[in-house]
Amino acid sequence: MRYLIAIPVYNEQQYVLRVLDRVLRHAENVLVIDDGSTDQTPCLLPQKPVEVIRHARNRGYGHSLLDAFRWARVDGFDWVITMDCDEQHEPESIPDFLDAICTDEHDIISGSRYMTRCPDADLPPENRRAINRIITDELNATLGLEITDAFCGFKAYRISALERLTLDCQGYAFPMQFWVQAMAHGLKISEVPVRLIYNDPTRTFGGPLDDDEIRLGHYREVLCEELDRCAPLLESRGLSLEAAPCAG
Repeated sequence: MRYLIAIPVYNEQQYVLRVLDRVLRHAENVLVIDDGSTDQTPCLLPQKPVEVIRHARNRGYGHSLLDAFRWARVDGFDWVITMDCDEQHEPESIPDFLDAICTDEHDIISGSRYMTRCPDADLPPENRRAINRIITDELNATLGLEITDAFCGFKAYRISALERLTLDCQGYAFPMQFWVQAMAHGLKISEVPVRLIYNDPTRTFGGPLDDDEIRLGHYREVLCEELDRCAPLLESRGLSLEAAPCAG
């Protein structure tokens, strides 16, 4: 079983070398997708034995994930594990994902910061937690999911399962498209607990998405578009869309 660790980065000069040092203790194959960083991140990456995709301009979080999926498929990996580079995902949790992969029971293993309450967990900004909770509840009600954290980027994806999907969302709403297609195509999903860490509660999404109402509306718009596109497949699996936020 070959697995790739894929790490999207954007202006992470403060963290990137420390994170890569920790990741390389658990993986030989590491891909960094530099999404048009304008700080020293591109100059630091050659110091580590990792592969790099470099975007000439910022293309979006979803675009970086799609690049990682393509790389993993072309290079013959069985799984890709994605994680962030801001020290909010602990590389020491990689073995937990590998243990879940080795059961060969699931196609997607998604990290959850809310499965268990750790006594040393950080408190997320309430607005972000509230939007995560709203969207997670709507996805569960609409798709019959039983997840606890819709937006955690610490995930393991089976490459052969991803080949069934037609993902093209470029930005932060990528999970909306992903969860709908995963259920429409019958992927087997599980969660593993990861520690809730917020090093910098002031970090922003950039642009209009910094407004909570606009961000929630954008997520719902992408969700409803994908539900509409995948409606025949979802209904063939016995899933009713009456609970969708756009129903009626």
